[in-house]
Amino acid sequence: MIVPIEQIDPDTLTNLIKEFVLREGTDYGEEEAALNLKIEQVRAQLKSGTAVLVFSELHETINIMPASDFESHPDYE
Repeated sequence: MIVPIEQIDPDTLTNLIKEFVLREGTDYGEEEAALNLKIEQVRAQLKSGTAVLVFSELHETINIMPASDFESHPDYE
């Protein structure tokens, strides 16, 4: 289920984004970007709708994923 970012406390949203960008395997290209820049890039994607904040009832987890991947991901229906 998609969680509207407007319903999340701003500090909580920042912490969720920070946790997401600090995960191993998150790739930002050839040059490593500063943490604050990564957070703002993800926040911009969430605001524009190219990324979504999704909650998995099955796993009781929250994740950020490309909006285009949401429909094809069975764990987040």
